[in-house]
Parts: sequence; structure tokens; C-alpha cells
Amino acid sequence: MTSQPQDLRGGDRAQYGVCAFLALVGVLVIMDAARLQDVATSNDPIGPKPVPILLGALLLLVAALYAVDVARGGHGQAEAGEDIDPTSPVDWRTVLLLIAAFVVNIVLIDRLGWVISGALLFWGSAYALGSRHHVRNLVIAAGLSLATFYGFAIGLGVNLPAGVLQGIL
Repeated sequence: MTSQPQDLRGGDRAQYGVCAFLALVGVLVIMDAARLQDVATSNDPIGPKPVPILLGALLLLVAALYAVDVARGGHGQAEAGEDIDPTSPVDWRTVLLLIAAFVVNIVLIDRLGWVISGALLFWGSAYALGSRHHVRNLVIAAGLSLATFYGFAIGLGVNLPAGVLQGIL
């Protein structure tokens, strides 16, 4: 006996929850933007209000359009966008190794600095996800951590902790 696909006309309650969440966030963004002070200068004649109000209005529009789509029976295909087997068990070893890499980064970032702890994070993540080219991964991880360190410092003006490399970087 084969099961017939259920008619989703009228929508799925969980999807309406997402619509409600989007609408709530939109209302909160608009309310928060309304409380901003009007600060118009010669450099910025419109002030800070229009962008968050526009984003809040767009969130409300998306919530309404999504609710209409759900009411008409629209739904996404389950796991259509990913190449996974939903019946396969969770790979706890990979999950725990990734968690360990992040915890090591959190513990060491102030002591050793971003460049070293970031390199360990990137290398540990690559290892956890199955790459076994240890030396190549370490070189790439060091390059990534240096690039992000200087990208934040020079590009964004945000100083990441230098740790033991203070004065060298």
C-alpha cells in the first residue's frame, strides 16, 4: 500500500511560525528605528532611520508573501538542496572534533593571540572534516589566520589579540 502525498493546502503550522517570527522581527526593527535620534548633518542629510525602517518593512513584506505562499500550499522539498542521506547516523567524532577546535581557540586566543589560535582552529577544522594533508593544512591555516588578522586590522580597524606575537605582527 503506497501512501499518498498529503495535501498541504492551508499550510503547515510550523511555516506560519516562521512567518510570525519574520513579522515580529520586522516590527521590532521598525520600533527600534523609530526611537533613533534625528541627527542630520551636511555629510548625512537623511540620518540613521531610513535603512532600518526599510529593512523592517521588507521583513514584514517577506513575512506576508511567505504566509500567502504557505496558505496556497507552497512548501520546500525536503533535503532537495543538500546531498545528504537523512537516514545516516550523526558522525559524533566529527562534531566533537569541531567543538574541540573551537574550544581550543576560545581558551588560547588571549594567551597565544589570533594568529596562532586561529591557525589551530583552521587546521583542527580541516582535520575534523577529513583532510589528512597535515603540513599543507598547517601552511594554509597559518596563511588564513594571518590574512584575517591583517584584514581585520587594516581593512576594518579592528585589532585582534596578538598574544605572544605582540610586537612582531
